[in-house]
Amino acid sequence: MTTFASLDLIEPLQRALKGLGYDKPTPIQERAIPPLLDGRDVLGVAQTGTGKTAAFSLPVLQHLSSEKFRGKRPIRALVLAPTRELAAQVGESFATYSGTLDIKHYVIFGGVNQNPQVRTLQRGVDVLVATPGRLLDLIGQGHITLQHVEFLVLDEADRMLDMGFIHDLRKILKLLPDDRQNLLFSATMPKTIARLAEDFLTDPVQVEVAPQSTTVERIEQQVMFTEKNNKRRLLAHLLGELDVDRTIVFTRTKHGANRLVKSLDSDGFTAAAIHGNKSQNARTKALEGFKNGTIKVLVATDVASRGIDIEGVSHVFNYDLPNESESYVHRIGRTGRAGRDGMAISFCDDSEGGYLRDIERLIGLPLTPVMDQPYHWHDAIPDQRASGMKPGSGHAGRGGGGGRRGGGGRPGGGGRPGGGRPGGPRRSGGGGGGQRRGGGGGGQRRR
Repeated sequence: MTTFASLDLIEPLQRALKGLGYDKPTPIQERAIPPLLDGRDVLGVAQTGTGKTAAFSLPVLQHLSSEKFRGKRPIRALVLAPTRELAAQVGESFATYSGTLDIKHYVIFGGVNQNPQVRTLQRGVDVLVATPGRLLDLIGQGHITLQHVEFLVLDEADRMLDMGFIHDLRKILKLLPDDRQNLLFSATMPKTIARLAEDFLTDPVQVEVAPQSTTVERIEQQVMFTEKNNKRRLLAHLLGELDVDRTIVFTRTKHGANRLVKSLDSDGFTAAAIHGNKSQNARTKALEGFKNGTIKVLVATDVASRGIDIEGVSHVFNYDLPNESESYVHRIGRTGRAGRDGMAISFCDDSEGGYLRDIERLIGLPLTPVMDQPYHWHDAIPDQRASGMKPGSGHAGRGGGGGRRGGGGRPGGGGRPGGGRPGGPRRSGGGGGGQRRGGGGGGQRRR
């Protein structure tokens, strides 16, 4: 059995991992860390929540620790991330793992005053985590030079392309020295990513730890059919009935997110919205409240679906089904992370049947229908499903749903994050049943 101790990581990194209670690497860590330590370029295909941040940050920290600079530190490692939230969380990972190493890291993104960022950069940093827009802004103003970069990491590369950053990425690549090590991580591998990889990776080691566009194991995936005007009532009912520890609710629009937060507040649930129109301070405050438990419900648009890496998200609700089926995979990847179990519940009204069909075609299995809920509406069931169901017929398909008090069973806990490999498929009590798979990312371009 592979352990972190067998991966040739230096003692300070081993000590940091041991202090966090991590002893066994996840599959992406086990397969990516050795070639990265050997100086190879790596192309990684992995869902969010599989431990990929440690897979690239640990080797980068080890390489950087072997060489000391006198005077102002040049930027030697550059990590590009598509969203502010993801950039911030990558920065937190570098802080966690670097421990006693004499390595300085910093995170920059748009939406906030650049002056504090400029002052820190003037003092020198070893590792810079950045969103493409703010990075190019500060390069254009003469505050950043990339001539000493030895390591380039593109994190969530497919989402960066989805958000329209391909031209920004190509501009940045032209500013980097040719002699460097490259790491590209992506949740999916469309042709655009394959072409990008060919452009700047040299003889890369390809590491793929999960089938493309599949959903992580250990997530119960259910669908509830209802009228659009009853979605708010259904959500409030479920939040009151299910054993919900911490939940993220996805809406399709920013205005819809704001309206839902007001509705939840009036129903007695502490909620906050996070989307591209929110200021960085408001987004940071919402995430902090969600982390410390003062906010139980985080309402988000797809801008946050890959940028949120928070333990203990027991449920994800798709209040509106996404019109891009891959966003479903990224959304539900916020639960069932690092080997834990989770539940994803999708609401479907009579206008969303096509979206549901696309989602089920992508993931390769039907969502478990749950009809013994007070706002069930048979007319919202797509034709091909309705032919096998009778109005008011209770549970259908592969099992029932609901929470512990609502007539099913939320899967119980599961291992420490990063402390071991995620378990395989499982079935639980009266809940969704069947094979469950899930993944991570979405976003809107607002840098």
